[in-house]
Amino acid sequence: MALTEQMQGQGTWLFKHRGVLPLIIFVIGAGLFLKNESNPENWILKEELQHYLYELSCLIISFLGFFIRVYTVGYSRPNTSGRNTKQQVADELNTSGIYSIVRNPLYVGNFFMWLGIAMLTGNFWFIIAFILFYFLYYERIIFTEEEFLKNKFGDTYLNWAKKTPIIIPRFSSFVKSEYSFNWKKVLRQEKNGFAALMIIFCLFDIAGELIKEQPNINVILQSFGIFSVLTYFVLKFIKYKTELLQDPV
Repeated sequence: MALTEQMQGQGTWLFKHRGVLPLIIFVIGAGLFLKNESNPENWILKEELQHYLYELSCLIISFLGFFIRVYTVGYSRPNTSGRNTKQQVADELNTSGIYSIVRNPLYVGNFFMWLGIAMLTGNFWFIIAFILFYFLYYERIIFTEEEFLKNKFGDTYLNWAKKTPIIIPRFSSFVKSEYSFNWKKVLRQEKNGFAALMIIFCLFDIAGELIKEQPNINVILQSFGIFSVLTYFVLKFIKYKTELLQDPV
């Protein structure tokens, strides 16, 4: 089998199962996090305030990724930048807005979302391994997606790809999006990511504190976690029981 065919086959399989990566990160990361919390002497940051600020920085990095996704989805063309896993879908080619500075902004957003969670472990080698694994993992997916887009849009795609970086943004080439921000699309698609992100941080916080002699649960964080879950179920109800989040035909 030719290398290109092999990469495309791997990419297709990974595209359909790309939800597995978060589970792998979560399971391994949770184990390392609990190990470090059980042995606080292993932490480089000894002071409680330093530990708190570090975890806050992890949350900020994850939310940076989430807001990249929100911006991307909100300004994307209809029937693009979706969460489909069964097959590639693209009715049109996104070339303006954030897509004018980077070809794969959703994967950039995903990277930062999960980087913040990987950093929570406090394990330097796990963080490095995550970064390497992430890029190897998505390299195949990106290859498959770009083959699909090249075959569907031809020269239009090739001309855009020549001037637009794959993963590291070139901010000087920014072109304003031709679409208005679509809050309905964001609420439909990104409610899952927001809830999942908050739940993971809350679970890490609770687990880390319960193994200490004097647990100090972060009430503010847990409140946001509860809010995210309630928001998820409210939006899910609105999505399936009403037409409030539907785009006009």
